[in-house]
Amino acid sequence: MPTSFHQSNKNNTAPIAKKIPHKMTKHNHQRVDNYYWMRDDQRSDEKVLAHLNEENDYADAMLAEQKPLQEQLFNELKNRIVKDDNSVSAKDGKYWYHSEISGEQEFSNYYRATSFSGENKALLLDVNERAKDHEFYELGDLSISPNDHIMSISEDTDSRRIYTIYFKNLSQLSNSTNTYLADVLVETEGQIVWANDNATVYYVKKDLETLLGTQVYRHKLGTPQTDDVLVYEEDDHSFYLSLDKSRDDSQIYICLHATESTHYFALNADDPNGQFIELLPYLEQHEYHADKMGEYFYIVSNYQAKNFKLMKAAVDQINDISSWQEVIPHRKDVLIEGIELFNHFIVVTERENGQIRFIVHTTAGENAGQQYPLCFDDPCYFACLGDNPEPSSTVARLYYSSLTTPGSLFEFDLATGERKLLKQQKVLGDFNKDDYQSERLFITARDGVEVPVSLVYQSDSFKKDGTNPLLQYGYGAYGVTIDPNFSSETLSLLDRGFVYVIAHVRGSEMLGRHWYDTGKMAHKQNTFNDFIDVTKALIEQGYGAKDKIFATGGSAGGLLMGAVVNQAPELYVGIGAHVPFVDVLTTMLDETIPLTTNEYDEWGNPNDTQAYYDILAYSPYDNVSAQAYPNILVTTGLHDSQVQYFEPMKWVAKMREFKTDDNLLLFKTDMDAGHGGASGRFKSLKEKAFEMSFFISLLAE
Repeated sequence: MPTSFHQSNKNNTAPIAKKIPHKMTKHNHQRVDNYYWMRDDQRSDEKVLAHLNEENDYADAMLAEQKPLQEQLFNELKNRIVKDDNSVSAKDGKYWYHSEISGEQEFSNYYRATSFSGENKALLLDVNERAKDHEFYELGDLSISPNDHIMSISEDTDSRRIYTIYFKNLSQLSNSTNTYLADVLVETEGQIVWANDNATVYYVKKDLETLLGTQVYRHKLGTPQTDDVLVYEEDDHSFYLSLDKSRDDSQIYICLHATESTHYFALNADDPNGQFIELLPYLEQHEYHADKMGEYFYIVSNYQAKNFKLMKAAVDQINDISSWQEVIPHRKDVLIEGIELFNHFIVVTERENGQIRFIVHTTAGENAGQQYPLCFDDPCYFACLGDNPEPSSTVARLYYSSLTTPGSLFEFDLATGERKLLKQQKVLGDFNKDDYQSERLFITARDGVEVPVSLVYQSDSFKKDGTNPLLQYGYGAYGVTIDPNFSSETLSLLDRGFVYVIAHVRGSEMLGRHWYDTGKMAHKQNTFNDFIDVTKALIEQGYGAKDKIFATGGSAGGLLMGAVVNQAPELYVGIGAHVPFVDVLTTMLDETIPLTTNEYDEWGNPNDTQAYYDILAYSPYDNVSAQAYPNILVTTGLHDSQVQYFEPMKWVAKMREFKTDDNLLLFKTDMDAGHGGASGRFKSLKEKAFEMSFFISLLAE
């Protein structure tokens, strides 16, 4: 086993932050934040940067003995990856599109050809060339004009999710030149939608203070951005703003999504200078997704339907809900997650009892009205619709994976349901899926509710006798469901005897809309209770050793980790908290912090007294106390736009002040990265190896 942390690093001293009291009073309640000074929106304060660097140096020193293990794990992860790989070509219009990656490249490059087999293949975008001079690089949206002549790309090079859009002339591909137009659109959300004239695009402009997209602009190619026309502005900052185009390419949409409400505006894509018109009257707490195919709109709506229903409306009746026709009724135990429209079929994504599934509905021809499921082999799996750009297609691609089955791309014949495997992720080395076993459990929480749990382990090393180390992951927010998906990285833990667990706690939509509703706002404590109760039950049932339990989560899952270590620190020997949203109350009271106003329907608006005290009851930063904490590894990115770096920075400083143990508390800040961590396929593996080595080394303690 590796040398223990405390044996080799006992002389290192953790950074102790200075305390500058900052009083905050709300609803006749006063809090004192001694570390409020750590907030620097410009990220240039020398004292702040110095403290972050001290924390980085301390973490490096404490983990110095684990460098060989980190490198070993990194090589394991890297050596499972096929270096030379490509995606399966997908037809869109007259071209076939795919990506390729090779050797030590960090990013995929993009190509198009005139056939599935790759005839007349041409390089569209050399991503590695564009990324080479940047510590961080993310390709956002890549979009082709309707006539295939122009490509737009969006790029983020500082990890703040602020994108610059460029345009490339594809008529020059044959002579290998990179001809970019003079048009450059800055400070955008990264997404564009083309009008059908091939010369007009729409994009969302970012507010650089709140980082919200609040304005939609129209840009004509060949003109400066300063001449762009503002076509829509949203003053209600509880909405996220995005763009879309109908499945039949006839309409452009401005989509407004709050946590519990939706509002669409539509424009004829053949009339780029026209006006966006409200698609249907705004109704508070009406969530829907509308798409158009020919003469009809299809709407997935929660109007008088908690788990959503599928409705149909003629084009001239879309704005009258009373005239909509029911295609799929609301069902108490089945959640409709979305649809994909084809000329003669609709593929409906549903979820029942925690499991996702796909139902094909035939809408035209002699079999109109028939429906059937698309079937897979594993009883517990993740699947989603793949790239299906052409509505005229009679086949649909679906991506499939389970905790033991690598990612697989299937093509289904929509008329017969017959499936064909197009490609399965290759895992290099001695991987054999039959060496691993997965299970789906339901564990009863303290209030009697059954919580779904997915877990996987190596068959030979697992014994249900309470001796295995166990790593439990959770998220539990925004209705996001974390399905059991294959990860070649997790194999490094499974092969060392770990049991890997996903706790599908309340706050997701794993068991339908009510599962989300009972894990947010005033009910948020259910998320934490579920996670803790799952841990206790797994120990009692012999899945994990009580002194070898680890937990990890990021962002809202980092909030989960923060609450768990306050409320049940004795259960865990090690915790990974990544870009953790831990200063919930202070953030939700500050509308200048990016994304705050969008979150009121998720966490509650603490300007209201009851919501204030609901959040105060669990906010990890506010509930740090004088007690023993587990070993904790905290990571963040200096430029994180979703959870600001100072939240984990303050949290770590306060835990150092209060903790009564001598367990490790390590804080690592990537000075170049943002919310998603390092960019590139190999750089990101360094972060995975870093956390794994932390957990594995703790077993030597």
